[in-house]
This record gives sequence, C-alpha cells and structure tokens, in this order.
Amino acid sequence: MGTAGKAAWVVPAPAYREVEGWEGTGDDSPGYRCGHSLTVIAPTKGHGPRLILFGGATAIEAGASSGLPGIRLAGVTNTVHSYDVEKQRWTRLHPAGDPPSPRAAHSAAAVGTMVVFQGGIGPAGHSTDDLYVLDLTNDKFKWHRVVVQGAGPGPRYGHCMDLVAQRYLVSVSGNDGKRVLSDAWALDTAQKPYKWQKLNPDGDRPSARMYGTASARSDGMLLLCGGRDASGTPLSDAYGLLMHTNGQWEWTLAPGISPSPRYQHAAVFVGARLHVTGGVLRGGRAIEGEGAIAVLDTAAGVWLDRNGIVTSRTLKSTNEHDASSDLLRRCRHAAASVGSQIYIYGGLRGDILLDDFLIAENAPFQSETDRVPSTDKKSIDMLTEASAAEAEAVSAVWRAAKEASVASSEDSLSEGIGSESLLSETSPMNDDLDDGGPMQPDVKLHSRAVVVAKEAVGDLGCLVRQLSLDQFENESRRMHPANNDQSNSAKKALNRQRSPQGLHKKVISLLLRPRNWNAPADRAFFLDSYEVGELCYAAEQIFMQEPTVLQLKAPVKVFGDLHGQFGDLMRLFDEYGYPSTAGDITYIDYLFLGDYVDRGQHSLETITLLLSLKIEYPEHVHLIRGNHEAADINALFGFRLECIERMGESDGIWAWTRFNQLFNYLPLAAMIEKKIICMHGGIGRSINSVEQIEKIERPITMDVGSIILMDLLWSDPTENDSVEGLRPNARGPGLVTFGPDRVTEFCKRNKLQLIIRAHECVMDGFERFAHGQLITLFSATNYCGTANNAGAILVVGRGLVIVPKLIHPLPPPINSPESSPERHMDATWMQELNIQRPPTPTRGRPHSAGDRNSLAYI
Repeated sequence: MGTAGKAAWVVPAPAYREVEGWEGTGDDSPGYRCGHSLTVIAPTKGHGPRLILFGGATAIEAGASSGLPGIRLAGVTNTVHSYDVEKQRWTRLHPAGDPPSPRAAHSAAAVGTMVVFQGGIGPAGHSTDDLYVLDLTNDKFKWHRVVVQGAGPGPRYGHCMDLVAQRYLVSVSGNDGKRVLSDAWALDTAQKPYKWQKLNPDGDRPSARMYGTASARSDGMLLLCGGRDASGTPLSDAYGLLMHTNGQWEWTLAPGISPSPRYQHAAVFVGARLHVTGGVLRGGRAIEGEGAIAVLDTAAGVWLDRNGIVTSRTLKSTNEHDASSDLLRRCRHAAASVGSQIYIYGGLRGDILLDDFLIAENAPFQSETDRVPSTDKKSIDMLTEASAAEAEAVSAVWRAAKEASVASSEDSLSEGIGSESLLSETSPMNDDLDDGGPMQPDVKLHSRAVVVAKEAVGDLGCLVRQLSLDQFENESRRMHPANNDQSNSAKKALNRQRSPQGLHKKVISLLLRPRNWNAPADRAFFLDSYEVGELCYAAEQIFMQEPTVLQLKAPVKVFGDLHGQFGDLMRLFDEYGYPSTAGDITYIDYLFLGDYVDRGQHSLETITLLLSLKIEYPEHVHLIRGNHEAADINALFGFRLECIERMGESDGIWAWTRFNQLFNYLPLAAMIEKKIICMHGGIGRSINSVEQIEKIERPITMDVGSIILMDLLWSDPTENDSVEGLRPNARGPGLVTFGPDRVTEFCKRNKLQLIIRAHECVMDGFERFAHGQLITLFSATNYCGTANNAGAILVVGRGLVIVPKLIHPLPPPINSPESSPERHMDATWMQELNIQRPPTPTRGRPHSAGDRNSLAYI
C-alpha cells in the first residue's frame, strides 16, 4: 500500500499523459505495435536528442485470446522510426546497408549516436545472436553487422541489454527456445577484437527469468527488474549488477518492497530513479491500479507508487479514478528517457494493439527552474555523459543534464566507446573512428555546476538545479566571516560499548547515515581512548604502505575542507552519493584534501568516520594531509578542546595525541590520471616538480618539515589573475602567495593540466584561478557559522570532465536543532574559541593587525 512520503526527499511516481502536438502521419508514424524497442541517441550537429524505435509486432493473428500468455503476434517488422524531441516529429528512417531480420522481443542499447541490437524472435524463429549497429553519426544512417570473436550469448529472446559504465554491453537472462536463462554476458566496446565474456558475478544472483527489464544507471550499475520464471510465475525482485575496479562483477539484491510482481513491463532510469510501468501477472492479466506505475529510488532504497513509499504489496482498493494508471494498463510496450522526461510508445492491452505516445516528468517542481537566471531552453547545456561514473546515487536532474548535454560536446560521446566505433563486417568505418586506441582526454571543467537549492527544507528539499559557471566568480570571493553569537551546552558520560563486528564497522554503522544522522544530544563521544588507539593503529598501517603522492584513476569524487562540520559531510553524501556498497563506492573513488578537524562541532565524528572508511575501502577512499592535521595547530583551533570536552580530560588528551601521531603518516598529495594534482595548500615558492613532494619522507611533523612541506600545506594563490609572481602571505611570516604565472609554469613543467587545492573558504564552494588551471575547493558550508558560503565537491569523470556539485547552507532550525546540526552550538567552548581566533580572512581583504589565526600570532 502506498503511503504519503513524510520526508522532503520522497517524490512519488509521476503521472503519465499523452504527448500533445506530435507530428507524423502515414509511413512516418510507427503505428500500432508491441514488442518493439525504444532508445535515445545523443544529439548531433543537425539534431537534438532523438528516440529510435525499432522492430516489434504490428498485428495480432485472428482468434487470439487476450487472456493467454501465448498470444500470437503477427506482422513482425524491422522498420526504424525516429522521433525528434525538439521538433516533436516522427520520421521513418531508411538506413543503407543490410538490416537485421524482422524481430520482436529483442534487446537494444544506445551507444552515443549509435544503437546496438541483439537477439529477438521473428517469423523464422529465433533471430541470430549477431550484433547489429544502426549508425546515425553525422546523420548518415547505415546498418553494420559487428564482427565478434568467440562464443556469445547465443540466439535468445525476452532478454535485456544495456550499456554499463559507458563501456560494457551487458546482456542478461532471456529464453533460448529450450529454457529460461539466468546468465550474464559482457562485451567491452573499448577493446578490440570484440569478444563476449560470460560473467561469473559474486553476490546474490537472480533466478532464471525472461521478459524482465534491465536499465543502466548513469554511474555504472545495471538494474534487473521483474520478469517471468520457468513456471510462468511473475517476479517482483530487482538486482543490481556492477563491476568493481578490480574487474570483478557482483549482483546485489535491491532493497524495498515492489508494488507488484510483473513481466513484459518497461523500465528506464532517470538519475537514481528507475521508472517501471505496466506489465502483466500470471495468465497475462494486466496490472491495474497503483501497481501500474512504480519507481525504485536506488538512492533512498525504497519503492514508490503514485502515493509515496510502498510499504505493502497489497494494492489499495479505491474508487478514485486515476487516468494515469489506466493509461499504463498495458504490456510489451517500450520506454526511454530524455532529460527528466520519460517517453512510452505502444504496447498491448488485452488483445488490442496500441499506438499511443505517453510522457511523464520525473523531476518535481519544474517551475523552480525558472528561477535560474540568464538561461533559456536552448542555452541550457546539460551536464555531460563523461561524468557518468559519479556516484553518485545521482539526482534526477543530474541525469537529465547528462543525457541531453552531448549536443554541445560530441567529444564527450567519443570517450570510452565512441572513439572505438563498432566495426562493420562489410565496410570500414571512418579512419578517425577505426584506427588506434582512444585519445587521451583533456582535463576540462564542465560549463555547468549541479546545485542543491537553498530551500533545503519543506517541499523543495529535493530540488537540484544546474547553474552556468558564468554565474560563479573566478577569484576574490574567499570568505572573511564575522563572529557569530551561538551557544549551547553539556557534557555527559561516555558510551563504551563494544562492537562484535569490528571497530571500524561499528563506527561506519553508527555514523554513515546520510539521511538521518543527528548530533548526539549529550555531546558525549561513543568511542573511548582505547578504541581510538585501535582505530588509529589500523589506519596507520595502511597509510604507512602508501606513497607520499597517491596515484589515482578516474572517476574520483574530491572533497575540500570539512573542519568538523559532519552534518555537511552527511548532506554531501546524501545528495551526491556515499562510500558504501549500497552507495557508489564500487564505481568511484573518494579523495579528501585535508583539514578534517578544528573549527566545527564534530571533528571527532568526521575524522573517525573517514578513518573507518579508509580501513573498510583502502583502495577507494583516500585521505591527504591538511595544515590542521598538525598538533601545534589543532591544539589551538578546537580539536584538542573537543577531545577533552567530549571524552574527558585523561581520555581526551590521549586520543588527541594519538590522532596527531597518525596525521604524521598521511600522504601529502594525489595525482589523478597523471594530469591533475591535488594538494591541500599550494606550490608556494619552493615546489617546482612533483618529485620534490614524492621525496618527502613520512612520518613527518610540521616543526621538522622543510619549506616544501610548509608551501604544500600553507601557501595560497594571489588575490587574482592580475597579481603574478610571489607575494607575502598575510597568514604569517615566511609564507607566500603564488601567482598564475607560477601555476602555468608548474603545470607545463610537470605535464599537468590542473591543480585542485583546498585550504581557503570560498563563497561558491569552488573557485577558479590562473585561467582555470587551478581550482580552490571548500566543502563546509557557512564556515564557523558566519560565512554563509556554499560547500562543493568536484566529480572527476572517466573522461576527465570535472563537474562541480554544490550544497547551500541550511536555514536556521525551525523547531528541531537536529535539522541543522552545524547552525547551532552544542557548547560554549567552540563559540568562544572562534571569537578568540576568527577564521582566515579572504584573499583581497586585509588581515587585522592582531589576526590570531596567523602564524605570526601562533
């Protein structure tokens, strides 16, 4: 039964309606059909996004009964129709080359401006297992048959196929005419010669089935949903198939309660939401009522119907007429998504073939996009496909942006598969597609940032928007917050309970709660000094084995300063994915740029969770050192006081000392694909090569560190691009700021294209410098409770396209202080400390003579 969502992020399944005003008559219109496929191809220079409809049955044999699962279809075809989304026009295409045979119940997957077809059943029986490619690149429509070596899935129908992680064609389940299948196959489209590989995934494997659906989420997970087993029983389960970075595939059972079992339905992802429509039950009986329209929100782990979260599979009896649910009383239809819109064509209702064309909007509150300044429908360059590895449990609008974006950048489509075009058996492809390996992509910042709306509570709590980078400043917006009068109280006993799962797992289970973490009411920390020592020792052993400069592969999610603002870390995890097998850790690495402690209220939660995640995922979670990961600094700016205040004086001082011993082992920088270097501070005056950083031996303390270490952790860019060379840094004597000329010289000498650094609060959460060759990143919002700045992360995609993702500060709490954990003080000690030592002023703004944050004062 559906229940109204009680949280702001719950968005019920959408309502469907018929598409109005579309054109297409006669031969151009697809007409009545079922068992066809519908895919979306990327925009080209001459066209916007298009739906490609292929094959299917166009008639039912006389005498067929609607109630039988073995209904006889006729008029199976191999025609191709294209729907131009912008012009709202259907057109029949007549591609050159030898087409595949007429077929229905086949599978199809879009690959950039191409569509790949496999399997199916037609008048002559099973279709071959050959891969056919419909190439629509440059508006030259042509069929190709792909040469694949070795054994493959074989002839089958009722199976599923999609492109996973923008690279792997994955085919699962189906029927080979002898039995219902449960196998899975993958073809690496970036590896020649093309070969099918039979997968042997780990995890909970789905049972054999046919007439299910499989759709790939933008970050690389294939979700298999429903189907019919060998006995004809409809299935209600859903399984995610993903590939780990070590190449091993794994099945994972999706959580939640599906509204209904079903098969011969349609399903398509928009962001993290899988939209499931129609289908039939045992005996071919159509699904009616609430169950006809459903959404699996993979970020929230819940199924939704038209009323909200599904809590029971018993459908509610109601006399209320839902026209949308009536429309979706069908099977054997096809669905595809363009941006935030879901399209459905045709299908079968009883013994009646359908020719209607439906649409629904995934993203709620569409009118809110009107608030975005200086944009119009034609100028919205949606976010690019190259950042598909993100994590992120990605938002609906982010998916919308991803799929529609490729119009402005055909290069983004060539990354992964596009640069290695599928081969024709009879005719060669263009030389630029056919020869050699994929070109090394250039690092580039995407033209739009993903932003969580400022209205972070109430009905607009889940709203995500994209803003042009033109709306963000390049320099001189580093923050100089004023003092803030905040207070609150209390210190209680420690919770010393042990965890039978292991210490780091205990920490993760208690703290990694992106949607429902609340600050402890009594301020007591749940670990004692002994447990802190165990945790630090386990993490230290990992850091000792790592190099001083980490070498990482994209995709990577990069975080700036957190400064104990644990609530902001949870919000970033909630909005853009979190490091867990239920999140996106299997698809994307996490890199944190230091300054985990000091200033904020929850440094202990922040550092213990990050260390626990490092222990749990040592190859995917990466931490480097910031200037506050030093005893002489965090003794003054809050971390030592927090340890004492929350753990007691004896335990607190011991824990603080042990954390700082660990900090001396942290790596100092990270390279991404040898083209991006990430550090906390900057290059200062002394760092001219990456090798200089690599030669720093650890453990190392600040007092014995060289000038290279000081520059690396403490230096800043100059005020703006017009200020070149080296200038004194107001932080203290001996420190410098470095100009854009230093950045250009360093990047050129080291064959780098970008520096990502943290260390300074910036108004928009990220800020460009040196004509975009350097980005400052800051992830804590409303720094010290006064700055009112946004927080941001950078998502570095596989193609090295970088997408900024922002969150705004939370508004003041209305009734519950837990709704805004960083906006109120839990004790007066941090308020007093921030008054005594105000945050570092912004670039371009004067430091006071008695700046207590400067090294001169310290």
